[in-house]
Amino acid sequence: RCTVDDRVTRVAWLNRSTILYAGNDKWSIDNRVVILSNTKTQYSIKIHNVDVYDEGPYTCSVQTDNHPKTSRVHLIVQVPPQIVNISSDITVNEGSSVTLMCLAFGRPEPTVTWRHLSGKGQGFVSEDEYLEITGITRDQSGEYECSAVNDVAVPDVRRVRVTVNYPPYISNAKNTGASVGQKGILQCEASAVPVAEFQWFKEDTRLANGLEGVRIESKGRLSTLTFFNVSEKDYGNYTCVATNKLGNTNASIILYGPGAVHDGGNAASRAAAGLCLWATLLARLLLDF
Repeated sequence: RCTVDDRVTRVAWLNRSTILYAGNDKWSIDNRVVILSNTKTQYSIKIHNVDVYDEGPYTCSVQTDNHPKTSRVHLIVQVPPQIVNISSDITVNEGSSVTLMCLAFGRPEPTVTWRHLSGKGQGFVSEDEYLEITGITRDQSGEYECSAVNDVAVPDVRRVRVTVNYPPYISNAKNTGASVGQKGILQCEASAVPVAEFQWFKEDTRLANGLEGVRIESKGRLSTLTFFNVSEKDYGNYTCVATNKLGNTNASIILYGPGAVHDGGNAASRAAAGLCLWATLLARLLLDF
């Protein structure tokens, strides 16, 4: 808007050095710019659908008693934040270094932040367009959220999923007791990404599904070895082997009968118990001597 009085003889609007309007005559070829008011008290233009390129100085030039005068206004164009480029979902091996990128545009320049959306809570990770993770661990897998904020409008938010591959780790493998003629089930649970494949062995012999009255079922993290009709020959030590492309691990599991002495498959415990018994016998011999 430009306020004028009755002494004004000529009026014009300029954008930098470009004439937009001279009186009621339009000089600009931009159809978004229109004359809004040209009276004895006001000379105003209107810009529809403002763009960032419209930002800058605008000058109202008037001629009064043969003396030119100007009034200047600076147009500031605000733009909501927008994420224009972000990393794709990624899969890496544990221990690798990862860089995530999130580029955003807006006026004023938006602030970009990264946070990790984990099961343990939503923690801020970085206040930068680039998030660098050195030696990534399995706990750092999951979704990462990028947020661009500049207070002009609601933040623009995008997410990236990071999958961390790691070798199998057997988290649950317990010895199990079962009576002859009853059903016996051995279970082996392993965490791994990608999901582990399971194999079962008795001593050096690999067990096959459906042979000798046993069934092997593996689904997700859990594998079960089922004996439908336990016999004496079934008792003993079994080995569960979990494998993926990054490695393998195994655990020893015992199927035992009623009254059998077992210790949860912990060889260290057996060794400690044997050592304790040996020490007790030695102490008695020394006392007798």
